[in-house]
Amino acid sequence: MPKETVTSKDGTPIAYWRSGHGPPLVLVHGTTADHSRWAPVLPAFEKHFSVCAIDRRGRGGSGDSGDYAMEREFEDVAAVVDSFGESAFFLGHSYGALCALEASLLTRNVRKLVLYEPPIDVSDEKINPPGLIDRLEALLEAGDREGVVATMLREAAGVPPEVVEYMRSLPAWQARVAAAHTIPRELRAQEAHRFDPERFESLAVPTLLLVGSESPSAFEKAVKAVSEALPNSSIVVMPGQEHVAIDTATDLFTTEVLRFLEDP
Repeated sequence: MPKETVTSKDGTPIAYWRSGHGPPLVLVHGTTADHSRWAPVLPAFEKHFSVCAIDRRGRGGSGDSGDYAMEREFEDVAAVVDSFGESAFFLGHSYGALCALEASLLTRNVRKLVLYEPPIDVSDEKINPPGLIDRLEALLEAGDREGVVATMLREAAGVPPEVVEYMRSLPAWQARVAAAHTIPRELRAQEAHRFDPERFESLAVPTLLLVGSESPSAFEKAVKAVSEALPNSSIVVMPGQEHVAIDTATDLFTTEVLRFLEDP
């Protein structure tokens, strides 16, 4: 896959990898990982779309800036799609879903939006357990980057230990470990973020929200809150799945995404 690069609003280079043929489909990965986390779903998507898998800032082929702010990530996604000269479909997972949602307010070039469990705190039940970020920073300082990734997946994303062990065997695991230093800053930004439904009242882009039936209830509440805020949205619950159905139920995930994106 050829790498392409665009310059974001603050001057940071943002890389993405393009493959397949058809209208553009922009993939925005979550905390940890890089563009390689989408490898399981590329074969299905490449048959229908020109798939553009972003490396979010701070990892892989993309640059970074000294002072981190979540808002720069929204601008990064918008910069990528605006560089195409045509409208695109968006698919975001976890933190990437939050970035894709917010980016859709910065560009008019979004055809449809798929959001898989955006980490938005909408009730007293928080997605990140108390003290988690401090513990992750301690692990990072001790040089235990794998421990940072595994702990975040188990405690923030609610991924069962056996699934985390399975994920260790996947090619994308090393990219997750390489991006471990970005985890605390993203979790802090996510906690500080306040979801304002009124900002999305006029976002008429058709939107599919995905959630696993076995995911932590905080994700279910977040998905419902986003769906209620958007005027043209629907929710699909993936039975038996948690936060990483991309890996654990690839066919189910791609079927739901393609059904929505290809529906006229």
